[in-house]
Amino acid sequence: MHDVTFLVFHGVKLLDVSGPAEVFTEANRHGAGYRVRYVSPGGTPVTTSVRAVLPVDGDALGPAGGGPDGAGTVVVAGGDRLVGAPIEAELRESARRLAAAAGRVASVCTGAFVLAAAGLLDGRRATTHWHHTDLLARAHPRVDVQPDAIYVADGAVYTSAGVSAGIDLALALVEADHGPEVARAVARALVVYMQRPGGQSQFSAPLRAPVPRQPALRAAVDAVAADPAAEHSLAALAAVANVSPRHLGRLFAAELRTSPARFVEQQRLEAAKSLLDAGHTVTEAARLSGFGSPETLRRGFTRRFGIAPSRYRQNFATARRQG
Repeated sequence: MHDVTFLVFHGVKLLDVSGPAEVFTEANRHGAGYRVRYVSPGGTPVTTSVRAVLPVDGDALGPAGGGPDGAGTVVVAGGDRLVGAPIEAELRESARRLAAAAGRVASVCTGAFVLAAAGLLDGRRATTHWHHTDLLARAHPRVDVQPDAIYVADGAVYTSAGVSAGIDLALALVEADHGPEVARAVARALVVYMQRPGGQSQFSAPLRAPVPRQPALRAAVDAVAADPAAEHSLAALAAVANVSPRHLGRLFAAELRTSPARFVEQQRLEAAKSLLDAGHTVTEAARLSGFGSPETLRRGFTRRFGIAPSRYRQNFATARRQG
């Protein structure tokens, strides 16, 4: 039996708890032996982010973290109140004590702020929700913050990005414990993607890019977003924007901190990923997104997302077909 102990507190984000907990519980249907427990500082029930009250099994500050044998894995969930305010001493000490008795420690979303405040991320790579990675890096300079990762494993310490990334992390832990077939079976049962690589981007380029202030630049950006596969040479984009190619390059550099060519490639990669998600082959995705050849797509896709497009498609298609 492998204990998985969730450290919860008032204001904890419910999905940070329920998502990973469902993964571990479902894994038990496929031969795993997880015992999921919930503890809080003081051992009192907690009110979650959606106002549902979550009972707990013990006091995180009590003997063996509120359980008879400590915890094999500790998962520290996140919550909005953890950002921009000091982490209270009881929560920091709870994380330290649970971690001392655990074989591995994980956080979901802003739970990374608790681990960092407890000193458990010093000298390690870590991530959190993309909106808060800069703050985590500033507040804890001894942490090597990875701003765009779905999850990060550094030794026996795991951190994950926002909310649903906790499911990806839990699947990775199940795979480490019981192999890919069990993890895949869990993903199929829960009808979730099996499984996003830890280094994959947290969110797509269109969501990341700011809206250009300059009308000329906005016209060029909108043209690429509307049809990534179209002809988007520097000269063609300059004609759309009604400026010189040199001036357009300066606008891209000043506002978007990239070049027109790199921006076009980024948009085409996002389009190709969406096409693969929709079930297109790699060859079709390359043609429809404007890359032309599968090899050109493969090089750019692997560089951007850390996984070959054929492998990405295989993972997604497996979950969709068998889920």
